[in-house]
Amino acid sequence: MSSHDIHPTSGYDGDISAETAWAWSQDKTALIIDVRTDAEREWVGLVPGAVAVAWKQWPGMAVNANFASEVHAACVEAGVTKAALLCRSGLRSVAAALELASHAELGIHAYNILQGFEGDPDERAHRSVLGGWKVSGLPWRQN
Repeated sequence: MSSHDIHPTSGYDGDISAETAWAWSQDKTALIIDVRTDAEREWVGLVPGAVAVAWKQWPGMAVNANFASEVHAACVEAGVTKAALLCRSGLRSVAAALELASHAELGIHAYNILQGFEGDPDERAHRSVLGGWKVSGLPWRQN
């Protein structure tokens, strides 16, 4: 991996492409943390091997008060210090990355996966057409 694969940001370790996140997960230098709701993962699809730690949960979309500690526990178990955070479009994962960064004592390096699982909406407001994990051709499945 070269340094240009990480896009610098303010407040957390950086933004990365879905391809970089997949490469890191395959060489076991990072965990992909899927921060979407249980329902999103169940109905829209999921990434094999990703660890599910919802940032917010349906109904009500209340923030998971244990988010940082749950991600930390998953990273410790896997023996990694990098968390590549995945949501639908790359917005909630930024908030989740900022939360992890606010807990520097945990030693987790937080990265947002650009465009998330479903990518940006097209001119008809449809997702899964422009960018994102699904469009990239990386592994995913639906239940």
